[in-house]
Order: sequence, then structure tokens, then C-alpha cells
Amino acid sequence: MRPLSKLAAGLLLSASMVTLAQADTIRFWTTEEQPERLAKQQEMAAEFKAKTGHEVEVIPVSESELGTRATAAFAANDLPDVIYHTLQYVLPWAEAGILDIETNDEIVQELGVDTFAPGAIAMAQSDGLTAAVPVDGWTQMVVYRKDLFDEAGLGAPDSFESIKAALDKLHNPPEMYGFVAATKIDENFMSQVLEHVFLANGVSPVDSDGFKPLDPKATGEVLDFYKAIAKASPPGELFWKQSRELYFAGDAAMIIWSPFILDELAGLRDSAPPTINDDPTSRELAAKTDVVTAFSGPSNPDGAAWADVRYFGVTADANTDVAAEFVKFSMDDGYTSTLSIAPEGKFPVRKGTMDEPTKFVEAWSKLPVGVDRKAPLSDLYPAETIDRIVAGLESGNRWGVKEGQLALASKIINSQAINRIVREHIDGEIDTPTAVEKLNEELAKVN
Repeated sequence: MRPLSKLAAGLLLSASMVTLAQADTIRFWTTEEQPERLAKQQEMAAEFKAKTGHEVEVIPVSESELGTRATAAFAANDLPDVIYHTLQYVLPWAEAGILDIETNDEIVQELGVDTFAPGAIAMAQSDGLTAAVPVDGWTQMVVYRKDLFDEAGLGAPDSFESIKAALDKLHNPPEMYGFVAATKIDENFMSQVLEHVFLANGVSPVDSDGFKPLDPKATGEVLDFYKAIAKASPPGELFWKQSRELYFAGDAAMIIWSPFILDELAGLRDSAPPTINDDPTSRELAAKTDVVTAFSGPSNPDGAAWADVRYFGVTADANTDVAAEFVKFSMDDGYTSTLSIAPEGKFPVRKGTMDEPTKFVEAWSKLPVGVDRKAPLSDLYPAETIDRIVAGLESGNRWGVKEGQLALASKIINSQAINRIVREHIDGEIDTPTAVEKLNEELAKVN
């Protein structure tokens, strides 16, 4: 038996040497550069190495520098193998040749395109292929006092109509404001909220040819709705800070906010405690709160959600096989670890596998969130709320993405012309038809 044992040992040694010979190192750029998040990604790289033998060099890149660095690396034929990047780069990088869109599409197909949120897939389409692999995202939300809605016999605020109906019943200042609308024109928060409201009614300032004049009827509906929620808000220059403070104090029935408020609502962050009672760690407000991600206007009954989605992109200079293997690992066996980097802002865009359709949503809901105290979202909010939070990504959208005009849409948003004119309309300086006309005049100048 000894010769057989030696042979077996020799075969094992040869196999291990082959594995080592085939082991490669790939470079992974990530914009998640905070120390705790970076450490988690390095742990994932170690798990991948233990599983495959391949090394992953995790390289932090500031989000503000990502575009410039990628362009320079592409020109020097020195792109990393995989880049974790924002939605804004998907289609421009696909068009420029920075992304290996065939490989990225193959990864999505292999994992199962139907296991991904449709909105995240739709926003990455290039010539019929999914140009980058959706990783995680979040949707803006209407955060509301479900206890007050229930007492008043109101349905969820999921449309212009239902929100205005709630204002009629719940707006009772100074004890309770119906809403806290964003009105500070030089704050990006107002731009973000307004885009959400325009999307809800199916209004966009761009099409595939560039600027598209706003439809007078649908835009008028948006302007009149926004004026209504602004009139049910406190006076002054309002942005995210006042929205959160008033809601946390129990003085507002509805606000629009990002999901990063969810842990704060439950008293898990000392720097932003709920003040509805004397206990800054209380979960009372979280228990009284529910959310709506997608809502609709009269011209768009299907509604929409404002979504921010992040992607993995295997690049044109990649060690393709190993890069694809790493992305598949990060989106499958390692996907819960991927989401754990910041679970309160990383909603799963892949709900589960073909065999276990809700596997990743269930795992994500049990990941701890919070800063000074930790608890899983499933301990803080009911399953129906968790499902709604994730479902928002199914209809998630942004101006200009599907039309290939995200750059123009971003310039339109950053010009703050929409903010200024909407504020003039809110303040009664111009009527609705004049506001629509002025919007079209101003936005047509942006290029």
C-alpha cells in the first residue's frame, strides 16, 4: 500500500503546484474607501483567494477622481481588471470601450438576469447587452407616519392624489406639518427630490436626441403638486436637515429622504437621534413609520422611483476569466458580504438565486445597521416594509439613462434652473403656464 500512498501524495503535490502556477493577481478599484468598508472588501478578497487561489488587490479610488483616473488608465492600456462604479459611468464607459460589455453581459446571464431588479438592468442596457453588473442600490423614499395615516383612515402616500389627501387631513401647524418639502434652491437635495417628483409623473427634460421640451400638462401637474407640499411645509429655506429634524421631533407627517435615515429613526446613531420623546435610543418613531419608494402622478399611473445604483465593470484590459470569476463570487457566494459593507444604503439588486428567489433579501434584512448601536433592519421594520424598500429598485429610474443622455440631464440638474423656477412658482411670483414656459426656455440653453 505504501507505493500507492506515495503516488497519491505525488498527485496531490502536482495538483497544488498547477493551482499555484495558474493563480493570478487582479486589481480591483473601489470607491468604498472608508477604512471599515475597505477592510470588509479586503476580507472578501481573502475569501476569494482561499476559494480560488487568485489574489485580488483592493485599490481605493475617490469617487470624485474615478472618471479622470479611468480615462487616463484606459489611454495607457493600464485599466484595473474590475471597477466598482456609479451609474453615471456605465453607458459612457461602454461607448468609450473601457468596459468589456460582452463579459459583463455573460456574467448577468449566467447568474440569471431574472434574479436582478429590472430597473437596475434597464439602466445598464447598451446595444441589447447589460454593460455592467448591478451590485447594489437605494431608492429615495416618502417616509411617513403610518400611525397618523391609520388613525385618519388614509391609504399609503403612493400618488400625488393620496399625498394631497393626507395633507388635507394631517396638516395642522405648528403642531404638525403635512410635509417638509425641499425649497433651498442651491442644495442638491432639492434637485434630487424634484427629479423624483418629475419622474413620478413621467416627465423628463431629455430624449435620445437631447433636450426635449417639457409637456405642459404633465409638468403643470408636477408644479401644482410641489406647490401644494411646499405650502404644507414650514416657511424658510428647507433642505435635508430640517426634513429630518422636524420628522424626528414628531412635527411632520411626511418627508422625502434616502434610506440612510432608517437606522437613525430607530435611535442607533447618537449624532442624529429621534427627539419625539426623551429617549434618544428609542425605537418608537421607527415603529410608527412606514415608507413608499415608487409613487405616481396623474399622467404616469405606473409611477417611478428615483434610484442610485452601483455596478461592477469588468474592463477591456482585464484578465477576463479571473475578473469574471471574482464578480460572480461577489454577486453569489460572497453577495451577503458585499451588501454588509453598508447594508443601510446597499439594497440588494439581486434578490436571490433561481432556486432561492428571496435568499439575498432575507440575508440582507438580518445584517446589522447603525453606528453607535447595531440591529438588523428586520428587527426594526416589518417584512412588508423591507419588501417595499427593495421593490423600489424594480421601477428605479433617472433622467437620461435609458436615452443615453445622462450627461446632459446632469448638466440640466446642476444648472439649478429647475430649482429656481419651481421656487418662483411656489412663492407665487409666476403662474403655472409661465413656469412651464420659463423652464423650457432655460433648459433649452443648457448644453
